Amino acid sequence: MSALDWTVLATGAVLVGFAKTAIGGVGAIATALFATVLPAKQSTGALLPLLIAGDVVAVSSYRRHADWPLLLRLFPSVAAGVVVGAGFVARVDDTAMRRTIGALLVFLVALTLVQRLNRTAVTVSGRAATLLFGLLAGFTTMVANAGGPVMSLYLLAAGASMMRFLGTGAWFFFIVNVFKLPFSIGLGLVGLGSLALDVRLLPPLLVGAVVGRLVISRLDQGVFEALILLFTAASAVNLLR
Repeated sequence: MSALDWTVLATGAVLVGFAKTAIGGVGAIATALFATVLPAKQSTGALLPLLIAGDVVAVSSYRRHADWPLLLRLFPSVAAGVVVGAGFVARVDDTAMRRTIGALLVFLVALTLVQRLNRTAVTVSGRAATLLFGLLAGFTTMVANAGGPVMSLYLLAAGASMMRFLGTGAWFFFIVNVFKLPFSIGLGLVGLGSLALDVRLLPPLLVGAVVGRLVISRLDQGVFEALILLFTAASAVNLLR
């Protein structure tokens, strides 16, 4: 890979670390960056171990703030979504995978905009809503490592405070990403080559995680989220080519 490729991947790793300790929506940009440099399927395999490393940092930071009843309600439908997503990955080619990642990111940006414009547009009351969010989160995280925006919407609609949001999200993604790992290995997405790449990207991930911890209490979330949505949409459109 070229120096520019490595720069893009390192930037993605920094964003993964930042997403795990600050604003989860940044992870969607990392997904798009990795899929720009690497073949789409390979990009999801390269990202997963990095995400798990970031999850370990996040859990160590926010482990005491999780809402376990909420997680237990959500996980069965998430597991079903992961299984559906694994079947999808096994049957599509790289172009379809790349475009699916782009389409999912566009959809998630649109869903987030609806939530921002009308706070009552998305609710999590009732089993049907929990089932829908869980299936969508499981499918998107298996296909594109892009379950963060869905989970963010779920927690926002549930009225989670900042620390409850961070703690619940940290445990959720640690559990789900470890659950995904055997599927990804079986599909050939995670192997020695991707792990060797991940080892080189661990330092920038840790830098991003530290920066996230430092800025979370000072973050102007409204402006920042608007920029994240803009950059994510631009990256997603590029993947749809």
